[in-house]
Amino acid sequence: MRKLAFLLRPKWLVLAAVVLAFAFLCFSVLAPWQLGKNTSTSERNDLITRSVDVDPVPISDILTADGFPAEDEWRRVIAPGSYVADSDVLVRLRSIRDQPAYEVITPFVIDGGPTVLVNRGYVLPVEGTRAPEFEAAPAGEVTLNARVRQAEGTSREPVEDDGRLQVYNINPEQIGAAVGVDAIDGYLQLDDAQPGGLGLIELPQTDAGPYLSYGLQWLAFGIMAPLGLAYFARAEIRERRNSRAELADAMSGEPDADPEDDAGPDEEEEFTLPTRREKRARARAASRPTTPSDPRLADRYGKNR
Repeated sequence: MRKLAFLLRPKWLVLAAVVLAFAFLCFSVLAPWQLGKNTSTSERNDLITRSVDVDPVPISDILTADGFPAEDEWRRVIAPGSYVADSDVLVRLRSIRDQPAYEVITPFVIDGGPTVLVNRGYVLPVEGTRAPEFEAAPAGEVTLNARVRQAEGTSREPVEDDGRLQVYNINPEQIGAAVGVDAIDGYLQLDDAQPGGLGLIELPQTDAGPYLSYGLQWLAFGIMAPLGLAYFARAEIRERRNSRAELADAMSGEPDADPEDDAGPDEEEEFTLPTRREKRARARAASRPTTPSDPRLADRYGKNR
């Protein structure tokens, strides 16, 4: 256990906490988020594909007291009835072919039935973001070919801009309260060339998208993060073991031989500057007074000649 004591140091504890928190987010939030989007996209694609292959049915066949069943979304229906005059609502912050747009919602009273919101299509803004003028819904009895859509949630309260009521989501309860009608849950989206129709809102593409691969990547990241921590901890243990082994070898081994003893006979001694002690010794020797015998010795060995 002493080998793992370094893991209790603050930097290792912080690193472990960050890694475990990241892995927890990967498994509990990020991966389920992407996999959930993949599931919902696949279900939507199945409903769209199924709706293309079947004939439209009378709206009364699928209409319930609570609105439209979720499994009937994108189903094509035939709805006879009449538009409610002067009750148009614009949906803000929409995008059509990467261009900002408004969608126009108008309540529609079904013959012998309740009131349902109808998405008549889109209009493009003018002069920046100002909503344009558009044709009013026709008066009198009409028959609509449309697709069933589920209601959206609410994000903000309706606003009044340029004399028109504008919302941010297609929510029948919110829009119905704003215009004074009791609309059922869900709405209808018009097909092409329908009475009161504006710009056609095309069906979304039925590709699965990258959500599955993104979800699998987050799962892989959640597995790799703890494994990476374990790898670095193992590398630290191995490095500490090698350092202790090298230290033990250095303390138990023979002392290194003197490099001067290993020098060959032909190698010249390396020149070094005299130390301060050597300089002082030489200075004392030079200043020492000569003895009476020094002249005789010098004369004997010919130094004065």
